[in-house]
Amino acid sequence: MLVIPSESAVDGASTLYNKINWRLLPFLLICYLFAYLDRVNIGFAKLQMQGDLGFSDAAYGVGAGIFFIGYVLFEIPSNLMLPRIGARKTFSRILVLWGITSACMLFVRNVPMFYAMRFLLGIFEAGFAPGMIYYLSCWYGPQRMARAIAIVFLAGPLGGIVGGPVSAC
Repeated sequence: MLVIPSESAVDGASTLYNKINWRLLPFLLICYLFAYLDRVNIGFAKLQMQGDLGFSDAAYGVGAGIFFIGYVLFEIPSNLMLPRIGARKTFSRILVLWGITSACMLFVRNVPMFYAMRFLLGIFEAGFAPGMIYYLSCWYGPQRMARAIAIVFLAGPLGGIVGGPVSAC
């Protein structure tokens, strides 16, 4: 038997999704914007950082890339924790630890310290993007999921628009 939803049911679902959209998407977009800025800010800081700290191109390249080693190693464990402890605790842990570590980049004075901070940034940021996609999949069906992800992933271009000029200052 085919059930056609009434017009009021469709309006109710639309109202519900509008509330969900306004509650989740701006917050996730802002968080992902900071994640994107954190990944690319090392490129903006390269010249001044290399000059101030005396890093070679090789040391800089290893430090920039070591972020992704920590990210890959801890992405799956971080996402396995998400359904167990919940999105709020998982994202809070990620954002707080990653923010503290990002702020601690201020204290980098040598190559080993640079490597350690970049590796820790990778560890602490691991799981954010895939966890965010999983979290969105809990709220949105397949037809609404693409729109939600597109809105959140606008953070990449917005990060370029915001990050370039701010980093030039």
